[in-house]
Amino acid sequence: MQITVSSDRESNGQAAATLGAKRLREVLVKRGAANVIVATGASQFELLEALLGEKDIAWDKVTFFHLDEYVGVPVTHPASFRKYLWERFQSKLPVPARAFHYVAGDGDAGAECTRLGSVITDHPIDICFAGVGENAHLAFNDPPANFETETPYLVVNLDEACRRQQLGEGWFGSLEEVPSQAISMSIRQILKSKCIIITAPDERKAQAIRDSIEGPVTNLVPSSILQQHADTHVFLDPASASLLSKERS
Repeated sequence: MQITVSSDRESNGQAAATLGAKRLREVLVKRGAANVIVATGASQFELLEALLGEKDIAWDKVTFFHLDEYVGVPVTHPASFRKYLWERFQSKLPVPARAFHYVAGDGDAGAECTRLGSVITDHPIDICFAGVGENAHLAFNDPPANFETETPYLVVNLDEACRRQQLGEGWFGSLEEVPSQAISMSIRQILKSKCIIITAPDERKAQAIRDSIEGPVTNLVPSSILQQHADTHVFLDPASASLLSKERS
């Protein structure tokens, strides 16, 4: 696991985007196509903006997936991750992506998991952009996360810490409005990505970052599983890195 601490949120997002764009160009040169996971949430604002500014990327050769979506939330809802990705990323690409496989949470959730699972199985992931939750969740795999299932997508229950994070970031007007379930990419599916790029700024993430990087691997700290991935890169700002006990650069 490679840790990079940048001076602020903007340079943190730019550093993550620079590495991601470099890896993406390499894959596109080698294979002529690439499969990428993009994430949502406040931690990804600067990354996605910086990624859009990267030059010489054949976006029309890239197939995208995303990590999760609330059950029961339509694409028109302000908190919809489909809406987020369309407005902040997909619609701003200089050319249309090869494909963008969204998670639809407002229909039959079980059927949607099956549909997406069959698609992603045929698209081995080259790069996964993701974040870490305040409760150390990875995607919407809250503690205790399922480290065993090979099912690519599953319906998960959201714990109160996760739901309070969504409220605190302003996606909902009250805790009661935050859904109690979501469709999430599974831990094992995320770990199948060849390269994982984590962007996690903000002091709110400091405890989760310390536990994920310096603590034991445990499903009570879902992101700690990244210690077992051979090509994971974690991008932090001084606030999110503030509790790390080791020298990081």
